[in-house]
Amino acid sequence: MIALYIVLPLALLIGGLAVAAFIWTVRSGQLDDVDTPPRRMLFEDPPTRPVTDVAGS
Repeated sequence: MIALYIVLPLALLIGGLAVAAFIWTVRSGQLDDVDTPPRRMLFEDPPTRPVTDVAGS
């Protein structure tokens, strides 16, 4: 029974921190666009020019 006096407030504190972290994430805009980043990896990058040796050696 004494363990309940320790575990219950800890559980409420951890739950409150999780809710606060979720609210901070939503307000900072990190969840605005969740569809584009996974699809971006499917498209090829534009070709780049090969690096040439400037010194000529």
